[in-house]
Amino acid sequence: MTELQKIDLEMAYWHRQRLKLTHPLKQLFWECTLRCNLACRHCGSDCKTLADTPDMPFEHFEKVLDEVRLHQPSIKTMVLTVGGEPLVREDIIECGRKITEKGFHWGTVSNGMLLDGPMMKELSAAGLVSLSVDVDGLKDEHNWLRNDLSAFDRVFDAIGHIRKAPHLTWDVITCVNRRNIHNLDELKRMLIAAGVKKWRCFTIVPMGRAKEQPELALTNDEFRHLMNFIARTRAEGKIRLSYACEGFLGDYEGYVRDHMYVCMGGLTIASVLADGGISGCLSIRSQYRQGNIYRDSFWDVWQNRFAPYRNREWMHKDQCAECDMFRYCEGNGFHLRDDNGDLMICHYRRLNPQI
Repeated sequence: MTELQKIDLEMAYWHRQRLKLTHPLKQLFWECTLRCNLACRHCGSDCKTLADTPDMPFEHFEKVLDEVRLHQPSIKTMVLTVGGEPLVREDIIECGRKITEKGFHWGTVSNGMLLDGPMMKELSAAGLVSLSVDVDGLKDEHNWLRNDLSAFDRVFDAIGHIRKAPHLTWDVITCVNRRNIHNLDELKRMLIAAGVKKWRCFTIVPMGRAKEQPELALTNDEFRHLMNFIARTRAEGKIRLSYACEGFLGDYEGYVRDHMYVCMGGLTIASVLADGGISGCLSIRSQYRQGNIYRDSFWDVWQNRFAPYRNREWMHKDQCAECDMFRYCEGNGFHLRDDNGDLMICHYRRLNPQI
C-alpha cells in the first residue's frame, strides 16, 4: 500500500467518525414491492411474482417523507424506489410524482423488462432523476442469470430509451460471476457501443436465492482478476467503471472506486422495508432492523437508534480481532454479516489469502 493510499484511508476514517456523530440522511431506500417479473438466480431478496408481503401503500411511506422534510429541510435526500421490480407497481408513476412534489429527488433500480418508450416518458414526467438497469454479461450469460430468454434484448432496448432522457443520471449494474468473469472485455466493448457512460460491478453474497447457487461465487483468483480489470478500465477512461461499495479492498482502495471504502448504512443511508421495517441500505438482508414505521417514529429511530451501525466495535471479533486493517474497514459492510453478526465474506482476505 502506498503512502498516498494510507493518507487517503486515514482521511476516510475521520470522515466516517464525523458521519457517525452527524448522520445526515442523504439516501432513503423504499422497498416499494417484493414482487418481481423475473426469478433471477442471484436474487438476495428471493422475490416472487406473488409476494408474501403486500406492496406498501404510498400514504404509509409518505408519512416518513414528511418527517424527513420537517427535520432536515436543507438536505436534498435522494429517495430510491427498489424491490423486487418497482415498475410492476401500477401506481409507480403516481408515487414518483408525489415524491417529487414533496421536494425530494427520486430514482429507481430496474431489470429493464418494462422500460419501454412510453414508460420512460412517464417516469421522466414524474420527476425521475436517476436510474440503474442490470446487464449481467453477454446474451446467454444474462438470460441464464435472469432466467428469461428475452431479458437481454429487452434491457438493451430499454437502454435505447434511457439514452433519450438527457436529464437522467443513469448507469448499468453487472453481477460478476463465474459465467461472465472471462467475458468482461467483450461486455465492456458492447456497453460502450450502446452509449453507456457509467458502469458498476458487484459480486455474489450468499443470501436469499443466491445462497442456493454457490457456483456463482468467484474464486479468489477470479476476484483479483475482477479488481485488475476494473483498475485497468478506469485507467483507460472510455467508460466510468467502479466496484460497488461491498467491502474493504486493501491495496486496491483508491483504484477501483471513486472513493475510499466506507459502509454508509446507518450513517447517511436508511431504508424502509416492504413490511415497514427500518434498516440501513437494502443490500442488508440480515436482521439489523432498528424499528418499524407502523409502531415507531422514523425520525426518532434514525436519530436515536442505529447504534450497531455507528459503533462497530462489536465487529472486532473472530477474524477481524487481529486484523491490522480494522481501523479502516470496521468489520466490512453490514450486508456481509449474517443474523448472528458473523462475517460471511472478507474481500481483504480474498485478495490476501496468506494473511
